Amino acid sequence: MTFKVNVTGFGAGDRAATVAGFASAFKLAPEKAQALLSSLPRSIKSGLDAETAERYRLTLERIGLEAEITAEAQLSPAEARTPAQRIAGEEVPQPGLPFTIEARPDFAFLTVKLPAGETIKVEASAMATMDTHMKMKTKISGGLSRLLTSESIFINEFTAENAPGEIGIAPAAPGDLAHVYLNEGDVLFLQNGAFVACAPGVKLESKWQGLVKGFFSGESFFLIRASGHGDLWFNTYGGMIEKDVDGEYVVDTGNIVAFSEGLDYKVEKFGGYKSFFFSGEGLICRFRGKGRVWIQTRTTGALLSWVEQFRLSKKSD
Repeated sequence: MTFKVNVTGFGAGDRAATVAGFASAFKLAPEKAQALLSSLPRSIKSGLDAETAERYRLTLERIGLEAEITAEAQLSPAEARTPAQRIAGEEVPQPGLPFTIEARPDFAFLTVKLPAGETIKVEASAMATMDTHMKMKTKISGGLSRLLTSESIFINEFTAENAPGEIGIAPAAPGDLAHVYLNEGDVLFLQNGAFVACAPGVKLESKWQGLVKGFFSGESFFLIRASGHGDLWFNTYGGMIEKDVDGEYVVDTGNIVAFSEGLDYKVEKFGGYKSFFFSGEGLICRFRGKGRVWIQTRTTGALLSWVEQFRLSKKSD
């Protein structure tokens, strides 16, 4: 089943600001954006899976447009090869840089196409392939706080000099990849080690969780705070599940990958002390508010516990 995203009208905000936001998000000239939005409703993108269609819908609503997702009939083989939906004979690109994710969900591999002169920031050691004219510059990011998380304090910047280029990125952990396009004002928090790559307009900072939250979460004293404008990619160990939260939601601390700024969270033990020490559950994170949580289907702690039973113990004399 595939889906298409339709713009049905303008929201209650300033129309001029909405058109400008649409032009910026979809990298269109202002006059072209105005022409596309002059007659509504209309389809913006088709042939999408449910997850991608929802991302488009949320992006359009943040801009100030009313949008809906509708299921579409199966495309013929010829139609399925069409790279993108065309409006009035012109291709409308997705927000941000063109990219593909292959080999998911077990060993996701990210390929990003960069226009000439464009730059992408990539976690150290994650670059797997690139065109020969791509140039790399290494910068320090996060300083002491990033060093204390056992992450590399270096971020590599790759630029397509003089011509379009392509870069392949392979995260360290075996698992899936997620993409979020941040608009101005959006903030996402990532667990230690989840960051993979981002556009130059995305700002990465280390956020102190606090002594109690950091110590008892079993993950890290620091989170990565991502803000600004542009593409952001992050990875999991195992598969990836997105969950919209409106109220309360509980996640094991080891399964949290990322969450949006609208959510407050509190780390607490699960059950009594007997459950804490012997149930295998231990600590949970209770989210409150309205936002989104990204969850990984596996944890490294559970893997280590499972492997431990197969270790050969040293026999005493």
